[in-house]
Amino acid sequence: MLKQERFQIILGQLAQEQKVLLSQLSNILNVSEDTVRRDIRELSEQGLLKAVRGGAVPHSPSPHHFRDRVQYGNEKKQIIAKKALDFLKDGQVVIFDGGTSALLIAQSLPKDIRLTVVTNSFPIVSILEEHEHIEVLFGGGRLLKTSFVTIGNETIGFFRKFRADICLLGICSIHSEWGVTGPHYEESEVKKAMIESSSEVIALSTVEKLGTAEAYYICPADHLTAIVTDQPDDLPEFNVYRNAGIRMI
Repeated sequence: MLKQERFQIILGQLAQEQKVLLSQLSNILNVSEDTVRRDIRELSEQGLLKAVRGGAVPHSPSPHHFRDRVQYGNEKKQIIAKKALDFLKDGQVVIFDGGTSALLIAQSLPKDIRLTVVTNSFPIVSILEEHEHIEVLFGGGRLLKTSFVTIGNETIGFFRKFRADICLLGICSIHSEWGVTGPHYEESEVKKAMIESSSEVIALSTVEKLGTAEAYYICPADHLTAIVTDQPDDLPEFNVYRNAGIRMI
C-alpha cells in the first residue's frame, strides 16, 4: 500500500472515530506500528492531526488568528454567549479570557449588571470601558499579536492575585482524555493562571472543538465546572464529559 493511501485511511478513521490508536491502525493497514508512527508524525507536521501518546486525535478546526476567529462561526458563538450569561450575577468577580466567545458575552452584558471584570484582552476592555456599572482590571504584559491579549510572567502574576467567582474560558481544543489544550505556549500558561484563580471555570466551546487537541496542555477536562456549547445539552457525545462531572450546557 502506498504512503498516500495509508494517509487517506488514517485521516478517514480519525474523522469517523475522533481518535486512532497505533495498534488499531497497524492492523487495518497491515504495517508495523513504527510505520504508523512515522505516518502520524508526517501528518502532524502537515497540520492534519495532532499526534498523542499511542495514536492521534484531530486538530481544532478553529482559526488561530483573532481577526479570522472573529469572523468564524458567529451564529454558534451567539448561542454560546446567550447561554453563558445565565452564570453571571451582580457583585461577581469574573475573569474574561481573550477568546471571541468571551468577547460576544462582553458585548451582550445587561446595562444594569454590576461586575468586576478581570481580563488581559484588549478587545474586551474596549467594549467594557463604556459600561457604567462594570469595573475593569486589566493585566499588562507582552502583546500576543495573533490574539490581542497580553502574555508573559507579568500577566500570569496579575491573575494569581485574584480569587474570582467565575472564569469564562475560551478554548481551542478539549478532549476527555487529553484535557484542555492550546496552540500557543505562553497563552496556555496564562490560561492556567486564570483557571487556578477561579472558583468555577466555564468553558466556551463550539461542538466541533470537542475531541480535539493542540500542542500545549492547560488543564484536565475535569477541572472545568461546565462546558457551554452551541448545541442542545442531551447529545450522546457529551456523556464522556458528564461522566467526568462536567455540566454540559
